[in-house]
Amino acid sequence: MDTKALRQKVLDLAIRGKLVPQDPNDEPASVLLERIRQQKQQMVKEGKLKAKDIKNDTTIFVGEDNLHYEKFADGAVKCIEDEIPFELPDGWAWARLGAVAEAIGDGDHQPPPQTSSGIPFLVISNVSGGTLSFENTRFVDAEYFSLLPETRKPRNGDLLFTVTGSYGIPVLVDTDDKFCFQRHIAIVRPCIISNRYLYVVLGSSYVKSICDAKATGTAQKTVGLATLRELLIPVAPYKEQMQIYAQTQNALSIVDSVSSDKEDLLNIIASTKAKILDLAIRGQLVPQDPTDEPASVLLERIRAGKEELIRQGKIKRDKKESVIFRGEDNSYYCDIPDSWAFCSLKELFNVCSAKRVRQSDWQTTGVPFYRAREIVKLSDNGYVDNDLFISKEHYMRVKKECGVPESGDLMVSGVGTIGKVYVVKDDDRFYYKDASVLCFENRSGAIDSQFARYMLESEFMQIQMQDNSKGTTVDTITISAAMEYMCVLPPLEEQKRIVAAIEKAFTHLSSISTALA
Repeated sequence: MDTKALRQKVLDLAIRGKLVPQDPNDEPASVLLERIRQQKQQMVKEGKLKAKDIKNDTTIFVGEDNLHYEKFADGAVKCIEDEIPFELPDGWAWARLGAVAEAIGDGDHQPPPQTSSGIPFLVISNVSGGTLSFENTRFVDAEYFSLLPETRKPRNGDLLFTVTGSYGIPVLVDTDDKFCFQRHIAIVRPCIISNRYLYVVLGSSYVKSICDAKATGTAQKTVGLATLRELLIPVAPYKEQMQIYAQTQNALSIVDSVSSDKEDLLNIIASTKAKILDLAIRGQLVPQDPTDEPASVLLERIRAGKEELIRQGKIKRDKKESVIFRGEDNSYYCDIPDSWAFCSLKELFNVCSAKRVRQSDWQTTGVPFYRAREIVKLSDNGYVDNDLFISKEHYMRVKKECGVPESGDLMVSGVGTIGKVYVVKDDDRFYYKDASVLCFENRSGAIDSQFARYMLESEFMQIQMQDNSKGTTVDTITISAAMEYMCVLPPLEEQKRIVAAIEKAFTHLSSISTALA
């Protein structure tokens, strides 16, 4: 269940008059709009507004031909039927946001003089959650605040609306406390119309789509104040506005509850998967078969093979090489079945990195070139929309000189988000970035590649990666550290049974996660 989409659906139904029933006895929105127009004219007479503040106000009406028209202050009339996005219920009307607001403005465009205390100065991060937050605010002094125009001093009942970067977020001002705000935030001061109803309208996907279409800029998109003032909004009868807000809040509280329950369930699923992996590497997920060849025999074959290669001069002896065995105290890092063995990763894999590929060799087509971020996406999703490549000639050259990943090898992210694992497929052809990605060449025949992946993703292995990673700005796994990680080795046939059990359990859990999406 997409609760974000559900929230938007509630708001969209609300502004289309489909969330609460209409009452034919309610005062029509047209009467409310006329009262707003008169109120603003009176405020001009009283000096609370200037004539220029209302000169662009318009009236929208339906003509005898059943089309929508807009009447301007100079008496001109224009057909705007092509602007009308959807049909409204009887008693509703269309209006420009500027026509139902006393003022629409933004914050000071000049950097304010900051002080260690005083009057809070809010930025986007203080309102991006949809509510006012006075945590970690900047401050300005009282003198600076006193010189601000009234339209830049929020009042209880005003609305704030983000217009730069994370634009399109409405916030109700529900405090009498003094504060001001940066120019990336707009202020809407409603005139008679319900601020809470406007809050619902401004939070709808309809308004967001207009902002998306009208936003300008390259580095940071900005919604101009003119766009806000000219925004075409549906206006419900005043009594219905209050009902819409109340019903919307009730519906959204239910959605939030569902969202919270969904998050809790997803966390439980993630914990369950982690527990399954933990049981798997402890030999508690599937029963042992006494007829399976013990892992110790596998390791002995690997060691004998290495000794032969050393004798032939093809590889050098690892001075740090050791044999792990069960001591007289009968203890390891954890209890494992008798047919299992502990060993270091270097006994099972050749842990290596790539030959350096310079940035000047990157291309937009050719053989895929993966960094740590691509391995993370492959691990999480099984695919990646890759945008970096090297030439086929370059790939063939490194393949001949130092080798490339082969089917069954494990690619592990070694920088930043460390410990993400991708198993190379039969039809894979790619190269990878040195240092940021490690290749665990699985050529010994002693460990199933999928079992190896689950083992590396287990908490037992992930803790080792985190504890032994080093780097000044980001976590980094080095080859030397990776080779010394301790791991478990079940009999080969049991490894396959473990993989089957894990994948069966994960399939069921994933189906639940999909149903929640």
